[in-house]
Formats: sequence, structure tokens, C-alpha cells
Amino acid sequence: MSQPIYKRVLLKASGEALMGSQGFGIDVTVADRIAGDIAEARAMGVEVGVVVGGGNIFRGVAVASKGGDRVTGDHMGMLGTVINALALATSLRKLDIDTVVLSAISMPEICESFSQRATLYHLSLGRVVIFAGGTGNPFFTTDSAAALRAAEMGAEAIFKGTQVDGIYSADPKKFPDAERFDHLTHSQVLEKGLAVMDIAAVALARENSIPIVVFSIHEKGGFAEILTGGGRKTIVSDN
Repeated sequence: MSQPIYKRVLLKASGEALMGSQGFGIDVTVADRIAGDIAEARAMGVEVGVVVGGGNIFRGVAVASKGGDRVTGDHMGMLGTVINALALATSLRKLDIDTVVLSAISMPEICESFSQRATLYHLSLGRVVIFAGGTGNPFFTTDSAAALRAAEMGAEAIFKGTQVDGIYSADPKKFPDAERFDHLTHSQVLEKGLAVMDIAAVALARENSIPIVVFSIHEKGGFAEILTGGGRKTIVSDN
């Protein structure tokens, strides 16, 4: 097995990725496949933290768009990320991968509470750490949570699993002639307004010199392949 380029990474998976072809909720076969990809990374000795979105269950902005309270809506969305984190943890444990869920919102009957100290402790024991509850604050996306947790855990890269195999100038499913990028700087992503992660997340990654690797989360084995330098992806870094 090839040696990985990175030893500690943060994987960001959207809630929509867990839906598979369903219109709502969690497709267990998809959760199991993503868990298998993480297991391959662990087999290479890579330490993995994971942030999962909640868009397959609920989006806080949906409440605000209909005149509701954004803070309440975001809290509802955070609960959706906990559901997804528990589902992914279940899939990992089926593969005998030691896994812990750390939530930014305290719910001790369900999972442990997040702290940097707890994160580093669990990583030192070889566990996959799944971060739930976003940042624990409204008005911040799970992309921002991913960049924040990556900085806190000392990740060498953020792996953003998306619906396509990299960053394009526009949605390639709607615009077949969209330009695909192999490499960009954080500043270029911000200047071009490329919708790969929100502005706060990209800026935080830039400030902490954390590369962002964008790849298709739907390619079985793609995570491990890219960890060793192969595969199709776009790398966002200032190097």
C-alpha cells in the first residue's frame, strides 16, 4: 500500500451525500461506503476527523427564509448533524473502527461533548473522531465548523467531499463547458467567488495554512487514493 501524503486530516462530508438517491434522510448503503473509505485511510495509519453536514435532514436557513427565527432554525440544523454523525459512527463500528462522536452541543446521554483536549486524546488512541453540532453557534455553517475543527486538531489538510471531482468555475452539471481547476490558492477561491466552501471557512483555512482538497465523495476508494497522491481533485493551497 502506498504511503499517505498526510498523517492527520479532516474529512468534510455534506449531509446530502448521505441521502444517496433518496430525497431525504440517510441511505445506509452510502453511509457504509463512506465508512469503508475512512477505514481504508485508517489502515494506512492516517488519523481522521470528520464533520458531517445536516442538509439531508434540515437546513436552518429554511426557517429564516419563511419568516422564522434563524437562531432556532440553526439549532434544529445542528441536531440534524448529530443524527448524521451517529449514523456514520454506526457504519464505522460495523467495520470494527473505533469511533467517537463529539458534539459542540452538550447531550451526554447520546455522545461526548467536544473539547480540543478530548479530540487529541481520542486521536492519540487511533479513534476516528466525528464532530457533531457544527460550531455550536448559529449563523455558522458546517463548512466553518470543518475549518475550525481542522485547526483545533492540527489537521494537515481538509478533504471536502463534494458531488463532483474538484472545483469548477460553475456547476458542471448545469454548465458542461465550465472550467475545471487543478490548483488554486485560498485567495483565488475567495476572489473568484467559487462556491466550494463558505467565505469564513476558506479564510480560516488560509489563516492557519491548511490546504483544502476537493474531490468526489461518490467515488468508492477515492479518499484513500487521493491521500496517496492519486485521483482527481482540486488542491487549494498557497504553496
